[in-house]
Amino acid sequence: MAASIAYVGGHLQYGVNFCKGHSYKQAVRVPDVTLNGFLQRELSWSCGMSKFLQIRRCNLFQSPTNEKLKPFRTFTTLAYLRDGSTKYFDFAVIGSGVAGLRYALEVAKHGSVAVITKAEPHESNTNYAQGGVSAVLCPSDSIESHMRDTIVAGAYLCDEETVKIVCTEGPDRIRELIAMGASFDHGDDGNLHLAREGGHSHHRIVHAADMTGREIERALLEAVIKDPNISVFKHHFAIDLLTSQDGLDTVCHGVDALNTETQEVVRFISKVILLASGGVGHIYPSTTNPLVATGDGMAMAHRAQAVISNMEFVQFHPTALADEGLPIKPKKTRENAFLITEAVRGDGGILYNLSMERFMPLYDERAELAPRDVVARSIDDQLKKRNEKYVLLDISHKPREKILSHFPNIANECLQHGLDITRQPIPVVPAAHYMCGGVRAGLQGETNVHGLYVAGEVACTGLHGANRLASNSLLEALVFARRAVRPSIDHMKSSSLDLRASNLWTRPVVPKSLGTDVMHKILRTTKEVRKELQSVMWKYVGIVRSTTRLQEAEQKIGELEAKWETYLFEHGWQQTMVALEACEMRNLFCCAKLVLSSALTRHESRGLHYMIDFPYLEESKRLPTVIFPNSHTTSTWSSRQLHQHSTC
Repeated sequence: MAASIAYVGGHLQYGVNFCKGHSYKQAVRVPDVTLNGFLQRELSWSCGMSKFLQIRRCNLFQSPTNEKLKPFRTFTTLAYLRDGSTKYFDFAVIGSGVAGLRYALEVAKHGSVAVITKAEPHESNTNYAQGGVSAVLCPSDSIESHMRDTIVAGAYLCDEETVKIVCTEGPDRIRELIAMGASFDHGDDGNLHLAREGGHSHHRIVHAADMTGREIERALLEAVIKDPNISVFKHHFAIDLLTSQDGLDTVCHGVDALNTETQEVVRFISKVILLASGGVGHIYPSTTNPLVATGDGMAMAHRAQAVISNMEFVQFHPTALADEGLPIKPKKTRENAFLITEAVRGDGGILYNLSMERFMPLYDERAELAPRDVVARSIDDQLKKRNEKYVLLDISHKPREKILSHFPNIANECLQHGLDITRQPIPVVPAAHYMCGGVRAGLQGETNVHGLYVAGEVACTGLHGANRLASNSLLEALVFARRAVRPSIDHMKSSSLDLRASNLWTRPVVPKSLGTDVMHKILRTTKEVRKELQSVMWKYVGIVRSTTRLQEAEQKIGELEAKWETYLFEHGWQQTMVALEACEMRNLFCCAKLVLSSALTRHESRGLHYMIDFPYLEESKRLPTVIFPNSHTTSTWSSRQLHQHSTC
């Protein structure tokens, strides 16, 4: 069962979606909700995620199971490994973007910290963020204005208290970055140069040319490397969270990770886990996200019984570089699309179709400064009507010096492919960019899993609602990384590391026993399946959707996953085996199904979720989509934690 819950106007609103048939029950106003015999009160972001009860929902595309979770048992005396395959820390941070690094620097003042990152530490969505960070830093601007812009862009699905907190605390987070050595652009008057982007009513975007994320990442990484309490484990792929049950509560004790350089599994036992693993762009064939963004954190959290919310709201950035329109085509296909920042339109860039007809005023009075969902749908409509593969974004009417100073990275990339953006328009096309949904978080980054906190794109805090306002992502990551610090420290101080806990969970194993030939076959098939999944998601679960097409996608993805898993296990694969490509594939399947399940639940068009058969926004359906935990024992590999809970 998937449920929708919101706290609107002081009243709890509740709706239920049953997976089979996807029937939707109208939301009703009730002060208390009884679920499976347990009373749930005031289930809102502001009431704290620990108040969510574990209720059963049907496994995505599968029927529910009846096996109950085994009760928590106090750790008994067990031998623990001393060979380095188990490591003990006060805090473990999964991800090395702005959220993970900012949090690590704070909690390191109170204990030992492991930063576990999938590739090189700088390889994160933060590093690819071009535009900047939004914050109220100008006297003519106001917190109220930033809040209003955020809520309007979010199609009124934002949590107002979250929006107020982020917009109010944001300026201080920017000042902290500057104090740490982050260098942002300044105007001729010596003050910070503030840009304006789509959906913003004021100039409030702090930036470092068109490489803001890279500059923030640089400053934070330098500080992390210097901190003696922080250990960075690069090329460590997080496999699954280690959890146990304490009555109705799920408790997190650490994470298993695969060292992809040595092909060894390392177990991290920690008092507190921060999940800051980024997004899930690679469920689509074209995305601005780096190759590491395969939804690992969201899938892990779902398998670990965390509440997931608003996964239908996938933001497609309107303007990624369309390689087909470049004079000199790239020699090989990009791993991720090259982003053309929102700030180009904010600086006066104009969108044209290939007949050089300006089209945005036909769709929205704000034209090129409309929110991203509007611009992306408008471009998508132009491409389909005209049977063309890209549109043109022209900034060449602006002074050459201004273009080169504001967008040096974009200018250089285009020039390498024979395009001078000071004289020629840029070919652009929408690409998957940002997940507004994720692991549902309270106002301090807490989840319903004790000891597990979330920040950044992996989290759903309620800030973005149905559509993220430009440059609010880095802001949210900074604010919630800091807000998660105090409760994390409190939890750490009240917990103790059990050095005997290492063997309580079955260890994942690297499939060396299968042999090189079999592994090559599995990896080759997995690569083909990945492309097929991405194709289905783009074709059926893209910018414009319909119930029929979503149901087709559900069937196709279910069959594709079953076929892939059958292939694996027929070739000797076992439940606890791990390899980077296979684990990424199961996470992509898991997240694709979460997106589909949520999309089929929402019978309206709101923000990023546009349905042909439900084309209008409906006030009665102004509710977040919530996917509650499912049983540990499910019938698909993508939805099952790899380790067994036989000893818990």
